[in-house]
Amino acid sequence: MSTSLTQSRTTHATIVREKPLMNMRQILLMNLGFFGIQYSFGMQQTAVNPIYNFLGASPDELPLLNLAGPITGLFIQPLIGALSDKTWSPRWGRRKPFFLIGAIGCSICLFLFPFVAAVWMAALLLWLLDASNNTAMEPYRAFIADRLPPQQLAKGFLAQSFFTGFGITLANISLFVFQSLITGATSAGIPYWVVASFILGSVCSIGTVLVSVLSTPELPPSPEELAAIREKKGGFGTAVREIWEAIVEMPPQLRKLALVYLFQWYAMVCYWQFVSLSISQSVFGTTDTQSPAYAEAVSWTGLVNGWYNIVTFLVAFPLVAFARQRGAKWVHSTCLLLAAAGLLVFPHLTNRYLLFIPIIGLGIAWASIMGVPYILAVRLIPSTRYGVYMGIINMMIVVPMLIQTLTFGAIFDNLLGGNPNNAITFAGILLAIAALAMTWIKEPPIVRDVDSVMAMPAGAH
Repeated sequence: MSTSLTQSRTTHATIVREKPLMNMRQILLMNLGFFGIQYSFGMQQTAVNPIYNFLGASPDELPLLNLAGPITGLFIQPLIGALSDKTWSPRWGRRKPFFLIGAIGCSICLFLFPFVAAVWMAALLLWLLDASNNTAMEPYRAFIADRLPPQQLAKGFLAQSFFTGFGITLANISLFVFQSLITGATSAGIPYWVVASFILGSVCSIGTVLVSVLSTPELPPSPEELAAIREKKGGFGTAVREIWEAIVEMPPQLRKLALVYLFQWYAMVCYWQFVSLSISQSVFGTTDTQSPAYAEAVSWTGLVNGWYNIVTFLVAFPLVAFARQRGAKWVHSTCLLLAAAGLLVFPHLTNRYLLFIPIIGLGIAWASIMGVPYILAVRLIPSTRYGVYMGIINMMIVVPMLIQTLTFGAIFDNLLGGNPNNAITFAGILLAIAALAMTWIKEPPIVRDVDSVMAMPAGAH
């Protein structure tokens, strides 16, 4: 059997760990659960804000109503990462218990969400849904780093990009398809075609994660790794200390990535929150969220978002080759620039069909966002801390989201004139700044074989 070696670092020693290569079918099965998790995120991106609008929320309230995402991600992902780093069960594994529990929570919340009858009920359920999503997603990043040898990490992370695009595509297209098949609405005014999309997501969430859990065994830790896990055992306080120590010891290039994420994720949240309102205004000529035209705009937004996620899973694997040839830094910077150009054009179009052209840039960037930075990051961190550092990287995602929820309402009203089209333009400008910040990072060398692994200093991979 072909094998590769990867290196991990403990406080006092370096452990060399053997990992078998996996074929493409195994890599896809391992990542299938990411499809269900990302369907859930797709519903949050496209359907949750329209539900708020259907229930009577005003546009400037949307950032605060979306506070659940950044808050739960800020605390839950690094905590789950630190706990899973210290977990091993011969029966249940290391990462699997966490993303299985999260998937069950996602499934229940997605089923209940479209039956809410008030804004406060939707906001509360969004907190529970986001907590479940974050519990499921964080260990999945570490699972890939645990399971694959260095030369297959790019393929593993971009397989997650593929399923990200596929899951969110199905979520968005289901909204468009079900609208043409299902009529009627709940007593709160939420259309039954929205209800159907959430129920489909509930099934996908638990079903795909179960396939991954049953098809992909976790690698048992070596005696040295098991000793390190037992040495670190502890509860909540120990996990918090581990997170703090990892932040203090964070590699400088990973700190630079945090600046890229600040602009990148602030921009993405602006897009998700205001795209349906932008399309409603520029294409359908209305800002009335209670009008039939707005409902049609929400459906068309699902189709537009579905299209950019189709682009995501089409380009995910070609990005592997580009990242190897040109470097992850330059690939990600270029992809962000393509998204920026697309969003600068997007709000000025009045023909609904032309919207599919500029949004291609966002689809390419989304494939990169969900995979390429992790290719770079995993070369910078010791493998015994994959879980906690993947959680910290998620903190880099949710802190900009939190900043956005607290600041963008005022920016939207006072700087952007309360115009949803200006919000999309603002997002495009921020993505261009993120692309520029990406060029500041010094990319570590690509690990290609055993000799290169052994030659690298601890923590440089």
